[in-house]
Amino acid sequence: MTTRDIRVLDLFAGAGGLTAGFEAASSRFRTVRAVEMDLAAAASYEQTFGTGVVYAGSIQEWLLHEDTPSDIDVIVGGPPCQGFSTLGKQDVEDDRNTLWQHYAETIRRAKPKYFVVENVAAFARSRQFEDFQAAVRPDGALREYRFEFRILDSADYGAPQSRKRAVLIGHHADLEFPGFPEPTHAAKRITVRQALQGVPWHTQSNELPKDRVVEFRSKTFAGSFAREELHLGRDYADVSLARFASIPPGGNRFNLPEELKANCWKSHTSGSADVMGRVHWDKPSVTIRTEFFKPEKGRYLHPEAMRAITHYEAALLQGFPPNHRFVGSKTAIARQIGNAVPIPLGAAIARQIAGALGKSD
Repeated sequence: MTTRDIRVLDLFAGAGGLTAGFEAASSRFRTVRAVEMDLAAAASYEQTFGTGVVYAGSIQEWLLHEDTPSDIDVIVGGPPCQGFSTLGKQDVEDDRNTLWQHYAETIRRAKPKYFVVENVAAFARSRQFEDFQAAVRPDGALREYRFEFRILDSADYGAPQSRKRAVLIGHHADLEFPGFPEPTHAAKRITVRQALQGVPWHTQSNELPKDRVVEFRSKTFAGSFAREELHLGRDYADVSLARFASIPPGGNRFNLPEELKANCWKSHTSGSADVMGRVHWDKPSVTIRTEFFKPEKGRYLHPEAMRAITHYEAALLQGFPPNHRFVGSKTAIARQIGNAVPIPLGAAIARQIAGALGKSD
């Protein structure tokens, strides 16, 4: 008796972090369709997972122009979170906050056995979370479903990065809730030192290789590139290099002498200790965000070298496997890396669902 594939639909797929996590968990998972509107990210997805899988456009366009794939077992995805992120000014009227409705409509059409929504921890306090709760009530659009919710830290599941995410796992009412994955690394987390073992401190170039391009949806992009090809530096100003040299392992902007502090730091003698901070060797990294290459944005300086972490190092801290390919400019690829779900966290969720589906099979 052969075990059939578990058919997955990946919404807001980015460069394919969740798909990579599910594939790492079990060879049974097969993503039959992915939807991503960022063309560079969609091109990365296609270069990694093959042609004909990703729809390069918005979920609204996809729902309008395509029939929902049949026999979907699992829908996964994380609608963009910027409208209710704890970073920056929140905007409850942000159009991105309505994208959950299109996710819910896809669930209604595809009728999967399970679905997974992941987002920033602040999602739990958002209007959108309340709307999801309303949708599964007896008179709601998703009344055939139930869900449970928990904040999970990717470092507890083998990622060398502490990244807390709101994870909502839904199931058809006729099926049992699959449960949340139990932490596997809570007592012995993987450190930055372990993740970056063997990575040279010095970078060989500041620019992406110029020897190849990808044609995708009538546009030309740089790429595709392997992780190792993203070990790229930056052209730093002299003042930046002087600042880096003044910050010891584990240090931050508070270690800077007065003459090297930005004016805004001189008047703020408390607050975030991560700004211009060095990543700790013997801990998981802080959350890898889309501007990890800018030390002024957080604790993104290399533990000892006179530079920020590179795209390659950020991809390792996110858990991207060696076969993953990246397309686009340095900024576009940084966005793809920073927006991804850490692959070990995705894999832990996937194993939980695979176990539940194995029981139902």
